[in-house]
Amino acid sequence: MFSRSKTWAAALLLATFVAGAAVGAGARTMWARRAARHGPDHFLGVLTQELQLTPTQHDSVGAVIWRHWHRTNALWDSLKPRFDSVRANMDSEVVRLLTPDQATKYRDHVTRHRHQREQERQENGRRP
Repeated sequence: MFSRSKTWAAALLLATFVAGAAVGAGARTMWARRAARHGPDHFLGVLTQELQLTPTQHDSVGAVIWRHWHRTNALWDSLKPRFDSVRANMDSEVVRLLTPDQATKYRDHVTRHRHQREQERQENGRRP
């Protein structure tokens, strides 16, 4: 027969498993939604509408986009850390030239500007 501590341990293990499954399912759903808004199919749909592509053009343009999509994303993923590092160095240098009040305002400005740019990129279906 189970002791009380073994019962609690089993219940905790089951609760952990259920929570992990729920988090995993939620993350998968969010990833799928993001991919639908920012992936190659979304981009192709926007181009088809804006450029009024014919069905033949749609298929051809789609093939080109899909052929290069993963490579461009891999390239950005490899460059982004270096880009972020250069940008952080620039911010540090600028902040060193400012008064404490100016530095706070600078950081606020940069944060707002970068957040706004990020949202614009997402709305336009481009990677950050």
